[in-house]
Amino acid sequence: MIARALLLALLAVIASGCTTIQLEPLPEGMTNQPPGDWAERSHRLSRFDQWQLQGKLAVKQPSDSGTALINAWRQQGERYDLTLSSSFLGMGTTRLQGVPGFIELTLTNGDIYQSSDPEHLVAAATGWNLPIDNLAWWIRGLPAPDGDFRLLFDEQRQLAIIRQGGWEIRYDRWQGFIDNLPALPARITALNGDKRVRVVISQWQQED
Repeated sequence: MIARALLLALLAVIASGCTTIQLEPLPEGMTNQPPGDWAERSHRLSRFDQWQLQGKLAVKQPSDSGTALINAWRQQGERYDLTLSSSFLGMGTTRLQGVPGFIELTLTNGDIYQSSDPEHLVAAATGWNLPIDNLAWWIRGLPAPDGDFRLLFDEQRQLAIIRQGGWEIRYDRWQGFIDNLPALPARITALNGDKRVRVVISQWQQED
């Protein structure tokens, strides 16, 4: 009897737990069914891994907010070289170089810091919480390869939202920057709780 009671209690807990696992309803006009060309499009963009872009970055969070110019963001495979300039918090010109799992940050005064935790170092140095290792994927309109994700498409069958790692990345505008590639993001808004990061891209260039 005791064993049977324990089994029933366990089943009840499992059943009650299952009822709490629910997907959020889709936003109006959105679908989670990718268009027919999504596999080819995502494959082409994943192979587009040597590029440079310029634009602007704006961060808004409870502790502080600010904007920065993206003077240059060069990507060579997994290696990135990102130069930002801003008067916010006295940042001046800040350079971020690294690969997933490692970053070197150079401040405007010449101080250099290295870390195996890119997000923690960027937050400590600038006060900004940026998912730095995922940005090279999200900036192209792709989910990062590590971690679960959910894709939502709009009525034009264009990628509208990626949900991954606690972030919601909204693709506000697309533009045909490079002739031999699909349209690339021109404005992105990334949300995580009360944190918001907006990137406006003025130029994409393909590099050899």
